Amino acid sequence: MAASRKQATGSVDEATAEEEPRVLEPGAAPFGNFPHYSRFHPPEQRLRLLPPELLRRLFPQSPETRPILGLDVGCNSGDLSVALYKHFLSLHDGETCSDASRELHLLCCDIDPVLVERAEKECPFPDGLTFITLDFMNQKTRKVLLSSFLSQFGRSVFDIGFCMSITMWIHLNHGDQGLWEFLAHLSSLCRYLLVEPQPWKCYRAAARRLRKLGLHDFDHFRSLAIRGDMANQIVQILTQDHGMEFVCCFGNTSWDRSLLLFRAKQTTETHPIPESLIEEGKERNRLRFWRQMGGLEDQGRY
Repeated sequence: MAASRKQATGSVDEATAEEEPRVLEPGAAPFGNFPHYSRFHPPEQRLRLLPPELLRRLFPQSPETRPILGLDVGCNSGDLSVALYKHFLSLHDGETCSDASRELHLLCCDIDPVLVERAEKECPFPDGLTFITLDFMNQKTRKVLLSSFLSQFGRSVFDIGFCMSITMWIHLNHGDQGLWEFLAHLSSLCRYLLVEPQPWKCYRAAARRLRKLGLHDFDHFRSLAIRGDMANQIVQILTQDHGMEFVCCFGNTSWDRSLLLFRAKQTTETHPIPESLIEEGKERNRLRFWRQMGGLEDQGRY
């Protein structure tokens, strides 16, 4: 998730970045607000793991459930948001579809207004993607903005939420309780969640980069009790504390981050998971933490 321009030096326009090259260092964005995030974590790495038909299989077509509503938390400048939109609608580069917004609509939020403004300007699907500036941890603002969006469609929750490499930034800046509350909010707002947690080694690297640049250390880093295998920790919090079920892991990106799918338990009766997806998930679930949970045999893919 990104911070406001006032809070972090990493949120600058390209002209300023050329004058002050240090701001492009990852450590200069302590809230994850990297100006050119997709350059070192390209969307294609996630897309290759996700079935293009995923949303159509999770939400069978019916007039009363259209469009599918998605929430993308920590969207940065929107590159991944647009890529996910195109991927799930099977749209090719340069291709537009007048009916796309009737099929899928994403609300994409980030705490950095500069990145959100860039996302709005560059978005090729303004009817299907809405970008807003939002500090997701601000309960009052979150409730007003999200409820306003959902009410336009006569809904009370989102069909699916995307939390892509955001959990670490919430954790480092808001502590163990903040991470727990963040996941609680997401699980209450979404019927399904796709989460990409950062592993613990990324926490250490983020803290090291911040110190190297002479910036203040993360307030909570040294006091965090939730640590170690973060993918397993996220699974346990969502399933044991927040009433979600772990569906499957779609695999790992080249930077060693897992794509984990969860669903709210109350979704089971109205929208059962397609058996084909469950079987595919069983084949892909080879995370190290799965052995600890009494599941499938680890085959060293993590």
